Amino acid sequence: MQGDMMAELPGLPSLGEGWLQSYIAMAGMADALRGDVGRGARWWHALFEGIGRLSEGRLDLLQQRMARQVQELGTAFRLPGEEGERPWPVSAVPLLIGEDDWAVIAAGIAQRAELLERLLDDVFGEQTVVASGAVPAALVTGSRAFWRSQVGVKPPGGHHLHIYAADIGRDPSGEWRVLDDHVRAPVGAGYALENRLASSRLMGALQTRLHVERLAPFFSAFREGLSAVCRRSDPRIGLLTPGRYNQSYAEQAHLARYLGLLLVEGSDLSVTEDGLFVRTIEGLKRVDALWRRIDSRYLDPLAFDAGSAIGVPGLMDAMAAGQAVIANAPGAGAVESTAMGAFLPALAQRLLGEHLILPNIATWWCGQDGPRAQVEARLDELLIAPAFSEAPLGLPRGRPVLAATLSRAQREILLADMRNRPTDYVAMEDVHLSTTPAVLDGQLVPRPFTVRVFAARDGEGKWTVMPGGFARIGDDSDARVTVMGEGAFSADVCVVGRKTVDPVSLLPQKVPIRRNPGTLPSRAADNLYWLGRYLERGEATLRLVRATLGGSIVADGGAALFPLTLDRLGTMLIASGAAIAERPAAEDGEEPEEEEGAGETHDLRELALLALDGDGPASIKVLMRHARAIASGTRDRLSGDVWRLVDAPLPAAASDDAEAMLARAVDLQERFSALAGLSAENMGRTAGWRFHDMGRRIERAQWGCRQVRIFGAADASADDLTTLLDLFDSQISYRARYLAGLALEPVRDLVALDPYNPRSIAFQVERIARHLAELPALRDDGMAEAHEMIFYRIEATLRTATAETLDAATVLGLENMFSELSNAISTRFFLQGSEGFRMSGMTLA
Repeated sequence: MQGDMMAELPGLPSLGEGWLQSYIAMAGMADALRGDVGRGARWWHALFEGIGRLSEGRLDLLQQRMARQVQELGTAFRLPGEEGERPWPVSAVPLLIGEDDWAVIAAGIAQRAELLERLLDDVFGEQTVVASGAVPAALVTGSRAFWRSQVGVKPPGGHHLHIYAADIGRDPSGEWRVLDDHVRAPVGAGYALENRLASSRLMGALQTRLHVERLAPFFSAFREGLSAVCRRSDPRIGLLTPGRYNQSYAEQAHLARYLGLLLVEGSDLSVTEDGLFVRTIEGLKRVDALWRRIDSRYLDPLAFDAGSAIGVPGLMDAMAAGQAVIANAPGAGAVESTAMGAFLPALAQRLLGEHLILPNIATWWCGQDGPRAQVEARLDELLIAPAFSEAPLGLPRGRPVLAATLSRAQREILLADMRNRPTDYVAMEDVHLSTTPAVLDGQLVPRPFTVRVFAARDGEGKWTVMPGGFARIGDDSDARVTVMGEGAFSADVCVVGRKTVDPVSLLPQKVPIRRNPGTLPSRAADNLYWLGRYLERGEATLRLVRATLGGSIVADGGAALFPLTLDRLGTMLIASGAAIAERPAAEDGEEPEEEEGAGETHDLRELALLALDGDGPASIKVLMRHARAIASGTRDRLSGDVWRLVDAPLPAAASDDAEAMLARAVDLQERFSALAGLSAENMGRTAGWRFHDMGRRIERAQWGCRQVRIFGAADASADDLTTLLDLFDSQISYRARYLAGLALEPVRDLVALDPYNPRSIAFQVERIARHLAELPALRDDGMAEAHEMIFYRIEATLRTATAETLDAATVLGLENMFSELSNAISTRFFLQGSEGFRMSGMTLA
C-alpha cells in the first residue's frame, strides 16, 4: 500500500498517536495494525484520532455506545438449545484493510467461487473429476449433502451457486489463507450489514474521511443476479427460513427487510402444477426464486428427508421444471467438506487452468493411504478435524482439536477410529492468526481474528465480492477461539481507499414509483392479527388489575368500592383466564359451594398478583410471552421500537402489597399504550396493519361485551357503573356530557352504542367494517362471504339496539358473534399447512 495514501488527512493529535504507540509496543509482529503502520499506511492514525474525539479518551465509553447501537438495531443471535436470543457482540474498533490488499482478496474469493461452481457442475453432471480420480468418489458420496437424485438436474439459470462465503485468516507473514468454504446456505451477510450500520451510526463522518467502500452495491448486485435468472421480468423472491428458533433468524429478518424479499417458512409455500406459490390473504401468488437458509435435506420431504416438517413438498419438481430458482441449489454442500480443501489446488489447475490466488490452509484427507501415513507421523503438529459435518467417534465434540493437547486415552481412541474409518478425518496445519485491535475492559488489546467474506452473482452472472464482511475476534490469545457464542465477538471490516467514495444506496437511481405495499403471506397476517389480540388482551387485563387494586385500597377509613363490585372484578379476573385461583377442597370430594355475591370470596391482592405473574392464559406474563413469540416470527414487518418494547423483560415486583402492584400495573400499561401508539401512528396502512388493528378491535369488542354484561346489568350499583366507566376509560367523557350523576342507561349508551367513543363496542364495529371493506374478496358474484355475513349480523344487532333494550342476553349474543367472526376470518385469510391449495374463486398470480 502506498505510504501517502492518507496524506490529505490532518495532522495527528497526541491521543491517537499515544494509543497507537502503546498498542504497537504490546502487539506482536503478526499484528494487522502494526504491519500496516510499518508499511506507511496512515488509516489507523485517522481511525484512532476520530475514536479519541468520539470517546473523549475513554474506550469503555466507546464500547458502551456501540452496544447501544446494536441494541437499537435489534441485532441478535441464538445459541443451539437456547430459547432466548443474545445481543450480537460487536467491537467498537473496526478492522481496516487497504484497497490494494483487498483487491487480491476479492480476486481470490471470486476465483474460488467460480472453481466450486465448476466442480459442482461436474459432480452433478458429467462427473469427470471423479472418474479420473482427481477427486475420490468417497469424498463426494460420503458427504450427507450429496444427493444422487440431483445428478443430471440442471438448475434454472444454469448456476448451482448464487452466493458464496469463505472464512479467511492472515498468517504471521501477512499472507491471507482460506480456512473454510460455505456454499450450502452461507450465513453472515446480514451480520456484516448490521455491523456496518452500527459502526456507521457510531463513527459518522469518520468513515467518509477514511474513504470506506460501501456495502449497498453488493446487495443490489445479488438481488439483480437472482432476478436475472427468473422467467418473469418482475419476479417475486423469497428468503426461506427455518423459523424464529434458528440461530440467525434475526439476521434473516433484517436481510429480507433490507432486500425487499418475502420472509417465508415452508408452511407458507405450496407447489401445484409444477409452480411454486406462497399462501397470501389474496390466494396463491407465484414465487420465482428462493434464497434458502435451510439445509438441503429439509427442503422437500418428497425428495429428501421424509421427516422434514419445515420443507415444501414438491419443491424439487418446481425446480426441475424451471419454475423455481433455489439459491444455492440443493447438493451444493457436497463440495463444502473440510477434506475437499486438500484437492482444490489441483482442481483449480484442471478446471480453471489457474493457480489459487488465495492458498488453502494445508490439509490432508486421511481417506488416502499416503496422506494418512503423513498425518500419523506428524500427529502432534497438526489439527485433527471431521472430514464431513458429522462428528466421528474420535472427535465426539465435532470440532478441530490439536492432537498434542489430547490425553493418552483420547489419543488412542482417535488413532483407533482414524484407522477404522479414515475417510471421516482430515488433518490441517496449525496456523496462528494475525491479531487486530479490540477493546476489552476499556483497554486496546491485540486479539486473533478471521474474516468472513461474501461473493454473489450479479445481473450478468459474474461474481461480485462484498467490500468488507465481518471479522470474528477471539477474546484471548488462542488463535483458534473464533466461534460466536464461545467467548468471541465480531467487528466491522472496512476496505479503505485513496479516493472519495460516492454515496450510494441499495436502490438504483431510477426506480418505478409504486404504492402497492406488496404481498402479505397468510402466516404474516395471522401473526399480526394475533399480536394485536394479545396486546389488547394484556391491556384489558391491566385495566382489570388497576380497577381491582385501586378499588380495594382503603380510603378515608373504608373500602373505595363496595364488596360486591370488588367481587365481580375478582370473578372477571378468574373468568378471563388472567388469574387461576385454587378452589378450597370440599369434604368427601364434593365440589365446594360458593355463595354468590359474597365480598370475601376472592383474595383480591392474590388475584391481582396472579394476573400479573401467574400462569393463567390471560396473565400479563403469559400474554407477553405469546406476543414475544409472535413478534419474533414477524420481525421483518415490525419496527425496531416495537420489537424492543415487546422483547423487554417485565418489571420486577418491588413487593406484593397493593400499592406496589398498582404502581407496577401502571408502568406496564404505559408500555402497552406505547405499543398501541406505535401501531396507530407508525405502521403503514397496509393489509398487515389492517389485520393487526382488526385483531385489536375484535379483542376490545369482546372484552367490552363481557364488561357490560357484568357491570352494566339491570341491578348495577353506582360502584358497578363507576368501574364500567373506568374499564372503558370513559369517566371524563361521561362527566362532561352528564352533570346529573351516574345513571345506567347513559353509561350503557356511552360504552356500548356511542360510535364517537373510541373505547365503545360500536366504535370497534365501525373500524372493523372499514378493514373488512378493504380486504380482498374471493367471490366475483357479488355475494357476501362467510365472515361478512357474520359481521352483518353484528352490525344489525348494534344498529337496532338501544340503551334500554341492551340486556345481558343481547350482549352475550354479540360476544359470541365476535368469536364467530374471528374464527371465520382465520378460516378465510390464514391458509396454513395441509389446507386446500385453492378456495372457491381463488386465482393463481
